[in-house]
Amino acid sequence: MQQNETALKIAEFLLQIKAIKLSPSSPYTWASGWKSPVYCDNRLILSHPKIRTYIRQRLADAIENHFGKPDVIAGVATGAIAHGALVAESMGLPFVYIRSAPKGHGLGNMIEGEVKPGQSVVVIEDLISTGQSSLKAVDALRDAGCTVKGMVAIFTYGFKAATDSFKKTKCPLIAISNYDALIQRAAERNYVNDKDMKALRAWRENPGQWGK
Repeated sequence: MQQNETALKIAEFLLQIKAIKLSPSSPYTWASGWKSPVYCDNRLILSHPKIRTYIRQRLADAIENHFGKPDVIAGVATGAIAHGALVAESMGLPFVYIRSAPKGHGLGNMIEGEVKPGQSVVVIEDLISTGQSSLKAVDALRDAGCTVKGMVAIFTYGFKAATDSFKKTKCPLIAISNYDALIQRAAERNYVNDKDMKALRAWRENPGQWGK
């Protein structure tokens, strides 16, 4: 299956199970304070076995196609822990996960699980918005002496700031679905009308100022 067809199919799955909700007329407020016509919660994928399996396999395929087989799979806490573990299981590889900040007690770990200096790692992420929390995980692995081959995500909004950050950090990013596929499929399946579509396109161009 071609990459764009995969992206469209996953976008449709996410809309069907309401892992992605579209509400231009009554926008959501993100933790960052941004107003958004889109809300994404890819943890809902875990409740749908067929979709979960399909996405797990597409993540594994993307890893092998772009990076080969690494020594370790890492998931970014919390949303990508389960997805990363599923991928690691399917590929027969060790798994670790990366906290958003060092543990506040005990050993103060940021990486949970065993990694060794010199090991190659591919990081799994469920969602890329600005990319800042995702790249903290990359930094933690590099600080531990690992070679991060890249990151594979289920979905990206495709913000320029995130693209620039990944390039600056020299971490290749592969997303198996994206915002362009989402709005294309949403229009084709009548999830939104023409007015809503204009709002969805405008938001992606300037998300920090949209709705103000």
